[in-house]
Parts: sequence; C-alpha cells; structure tokens
Amino acid sequence: MTRVLVVDDEPQILRALRINLRVREYQVDVAATGTEALAMAARHPPDLVILDLGLPDLDGVEVIQGLRGWTKAPIIVLSGRADSTDKVEALDAGADDYITKPFGVEELLARMRAAVRRTGTAGDQPRIRLGDLIVDLAAKRVIRQAPVPASGGPAGGGPADPAGAEDQPAQADDVRLTPTEWHLLEVLLRNPGKLLSRNQLLTEVWGPGYADATGNLRLYMTQLRRKLEPDPARPRWLITEPGMGYRYQPSPDEDTQA
Repeated sequence: MTRVLVVDDEPQILRALRINLRVREYQVDVAATGTEALAMAARHPPDLVILDLGLPDLDGVEVIQGLRGWTKAPIIVLSGRADSTDKVEALDAGADDYITKPFGVEELLARMRAAVRRTGTAGDQPRIRLGDLIVDLAAKRVIRQAPVPASGGPAGGGPADPAGAEDQPAQADDVRLTPTEWHLLEVLLRNPGKLLSRNQLLTEVWGPGYADATGNLRLYMTQLRRKLEPDPARPRWLITEPGMGYRYQPSPDEDTQA
C-alpha cells in the first residue's frame, strides 16, 4: 500500500483528499503545518508527498528542502500560487510536479500514479520505446525500427506468395544525436512524467554557469523534437510546460520499456 503524506492548512482539503485517497487504497497521513509535516515524515516515511506551499509556520519550499535532505519520495506541490517564479523555485528545491489550485482530483490521481510508477525505475529501463524508436540508454543509441515490406509475387503482377504476408523482421537505423542532444534526452527520459525546470536542465546538461542560457535549451529541444517526434509542432513525448520547464510524458497506451 502506497503511503501518502498530505500537507495543507485548509481542513476541507485535508479531509477531501484523505477520503478520496483512502477509498483508492492509499495509506494517508495528514499535517497542517510544515513542522508537523517534517515530524510526521520522520516517524512514518512516505512514498509520496502532496504539499501546499502556503503553510502557517514554514514556507513550502523549506519543507521540500527538509525532505530532500533524506528522502527521494516524489513531492507534488498543490498550491494556490500560480506565479511561474513560485513554481520554478519549488521545482528547483526538489519538487517533482506542480498543480495549481483549484484542481481536479482525477488529474491529481493521475499525477500521483505517474510519480509512483517512476520511483526507483530510472536504472531499470535501459531501453525506452517512443513509437517506432527505441532509446537504448545503456548503449547510448536511438534506433528507428521500420518493418521490411512483404515480398511481392512473381514478376508481371501475379499473386503474392502467402508466406510474404507473414510478419517480416524489422530494419533498424540509428538516429544520430549530438552529445548535448543525447545528454538532454537522457535527463528527460530518466525522469518520466517529472516536470523539470529550465534551471534544472540547464545546470544538469550545460553546467552551473549556464543558468541564463534558455535560448540554448529551446534550440536543443527543437532539434530533439525534429529528430524524434512524429509531428514536432505537436509533440507527444517531449512536452513544454509554459513558464516552468519540460517533461518527458510516456504515452499511456505504450510500453515505456522495449
């Protein structure tokens, strides 16, 4: 049973989430202050945290930093703060996702499921499928697979050999990525469903001296989409979250592991 810690100073939200999560067989702890949340998490380590930023004693970012000192449990911020600066600050402190109030319970549940699925799986998925692409993280290769056309019939347009209708082996071609494109893609794929801020990606891929180089990030995301997305103008996997950052969003109807 997944243990969830819900931190919010609004009693009605605590009550509603406790009821909704328990009905869905989550084990739920609640806290109304940051101090109480940190103490509760220490006594009963959570598998996932839902956290409001506007707490009466501590700022939610301080709670994130306190939790990140010892746990990798996913943290989903659920806050009335809609300003992009607050969102980026929470993400940079270690939050995994950010939902603005008012919110839909089904959306929150979907984000929770995604966060729980990816926990501890980054090293367990060395091969990830993106449509007709296979990204091999261990071999650092992106392979495009296409079926070999079935063999035709005799010359002159005669009937095809029935054996030609059977599944044929796939042809594979490598998609060439630059080292920077590969590094950026790898960071995104190793955090499926997680919203990564622009600062996080710039620091991870380019280094701490490039925090303001957002033009670099946009350029390389555009290049990755051109190489990997079926329709770069409407990406399926490499998603932009305006004002915040980017995420790799696995398709719900596809296996992420090849």
